[in-house]
Amino acid sequence: MKPRLFSLLSVLLIASLACTQLSTSGSGQNGGAPPGAASPTPITDPGQPVQGGADEPVVVTGTIPFTSPFFLDGNAEPFVLLEDQTGFITRDLHYEFPKPSQSIGPVELIDDQTLSFTLPLPAVPQATLHDLDNDGQEDKGVMVFQVAYWSNTWGDAFLEKRDGTGWSGAYTSALTDPDRDYEINGGHLVIWAPDNQQGFPSGFGPDAMLFTEDDPIQAVPAGYSIVDLNSEPFRVYKEANPVFELIEGGGAVKDYSELKRVEAFDAMFEKVSKEYPFTAEKGVDWDALYAEFKPQVEAAKNNTAYYEVLKAFTLAIPDAHIGITFDANVFYECCGGSVGLVLKELSDGRVIVTEVISGSTGDREGIEPGAEIIAWNGAPIAQAISETVSQLGPYSTSWHARLDQVQMVTRVPPDSEVTVTYKNPSGAQKTATLTAPQEYDSLFAHLYYFNTDPTALPIHAYTMDNGVAYMQITTFSDDYNLMARTFERYIQNLIDNNVPSLIIDIRENGGGSGGLAMAFAEYFIQDEVEVAQHAYYNDLLGEFEYGEFPTKLEPAPLYYPGKVVLLVGPNCVSACEGFAYYMTFSDRVTVVGHAPTAGAFGEVGQGQYTLPGDYDMQFPTGRPETMDGGLLIEGIGIVPDITVPVTFDSVMGLVDAVLEAALKVLGK
Repeated sequence: MKPRLFSLLSVLLIASLACTQLSTSGSGQNGGAPPGAASPTPITDPGQPVQGGADEPVVVTGTIPFTSPFFLDGNAEPFVLLEDQTGFITRDLHYEFPKPSQSIGPVELIDDQTLSFTLPLPAVPQATLHDLDNDGQEDKGVMVFQVAYWSNTWGDAFLEKRDGTGWSGAYTSALTDPDRDYEINGGHLVIWAPDNQQGFPSGFGPDAMLFTEDDPIQAVPAGYSIVDLNSEPFRVYKEANPVFELIEGGGAVKDYSELKRVEAFDAMFEKVSKEYPFTAEKGVDWDALYAEFKPQVEAAKNNTAYYEVLKAFTLAIPDAHIGITFDANVFYECCGGSVGLVLKELSDGRVIVTEVISGSTGDREGIEPGAEIIAWNGAPIAQAISETVSQLGPYSTSWHARLDQVQMVTRVPPDSEVTVTYKNPSGAQKTATLTAPQEYDSLFAHLYYFNTDPTALPIHAYTMDNGVAYMQITTFSDDYNLMARTFERYIQNLIDNNVPSLIIDIRENGGGSGGLAMAFAEYFIQDEVEVAQHAYYNDLLGEFEYGEFPTKLEPAPLYYPGKVVLLVGPNCVSACEGFAYYMTFSDRVTVVGHAPTAGAFGEVGQGQYTLPGDYDMQFPTGRPETMDGGLLIEGIGIVPDITVPVTFDSVMGLVDAVLEAALKVLGK
């Protein structure tokens, strides 16, 4: 009987593919004031509240529609902000929002793709006045805002530098263009003038940029006004309760679900083949792939056949961040059967049964935990594993793929027969032909995310009897505020108690927020250091373009000075790998593991697609590099300083060999 629903596996497999590499909140990509931009004037005497009429704006309400599967991940203390646009006006990506300027309002989830919000406007806002009328005279100027969605992570209820800087490019009342350094080019702004003697642009001017010297200017009334940038000239008006729908921006899912299957594939392929950032390194021949898969798409007679083609397409590109919705029925047909064995491969090449599912055909045959598998269906086990195509893929590295191939060699269509040659720990070699009925428990036992404590917090720490602190971080995609507070409290405790050394275990961490991962690493450095640069495909240029500012580590409010050992493995993916990489910029950190991390580090936030049949796909769009231009992590992973052999005792759970190696590094 086919499984009617395979929801938990579906969700977790998708989640494991959905981790993002960087999560910068300020979306501008350029720095420095544009030619002719006025210098900001800090407001010292904002004056009295404007005595407006019945149409004077007092509260902004509206909705925030979202399609991105990452939108709600980890968000804590979300709100809408009357966001001071000084960062955009001066083109300063590093502009920090002053706390007095931060007027915030609540948001509420009203359905699975929409938030609503309410933002009361202060009588006199406390932002920065900008003289924008280009008349050569010094005027009081106006304050400029957009309504933007935010989620607070660090410190108190208001934004600080670590939460984000610059200006927002997504989930805002204004529209920004990622191909032009996130220039504002549409939508709505909110402005405030202290009197009726101020001017504001009435258009973008010949350079198509806002707040530059060629802007045409119009007079604006005192108090709050709404500026409609979609009108020509800009419409400036007052309305007591303006209603906005915030714009999702570049993270929106490209929805091709209403197209025909062939049309949707073509539309997706056209974008992916241009925007994919690792074509050369992975040897991707897009023309050959199109020639191979386009006829298969045309031949697909139903959504299931269409899915099978799309899944094969993803497996043709070795990148763990490429993924498609998990289809339980398709998986059942190819891989729903098993004889109930959980397998692990040792460093010496032996394959060991670590668990036998009670009541399975393997159990009834008498195969025991600790048995060595010699051959599978007549082929030597190493060969059988190498020839296995894992339907849990694709993978960015061979060692990550091998981890799943070892278990997926046991998966067959339900009720198939398999021939197993094995040797129990105290027995002779035997060969048995077994039936493989529907069975998933052995797969669940292999997948680490089915074996986590559902009541455990994402960060857990304690001090061992030998005085070494142990911390486990299982994700960077939980409640960000909770994680930030928990992590900082643990670091404070380590410092206060003079704990001399720390082991951080990230061996089973599927990633999440790259920004959070980077912020955690900053507790272990004392000096600012540039660590990465990133490139994205620019449609206007027809090539990949680097952001003007590299990614930097900056010292956190607390500094832990002790020795650190980082435990890694192939189940450390994406943002987890970023954390490991950033940690290596401290000379007190040693990386230990059985194998490198997964090597999957492309940014996926802007590469989401919905295709006919309600299948969701994702592809990386961001290319991370080291400061000297080398590819960062993708296809490489974080290689341990100390590689620990996988032994019989370690796979049987008799010893944690990686942890023991870490203790040796610390002299314990």
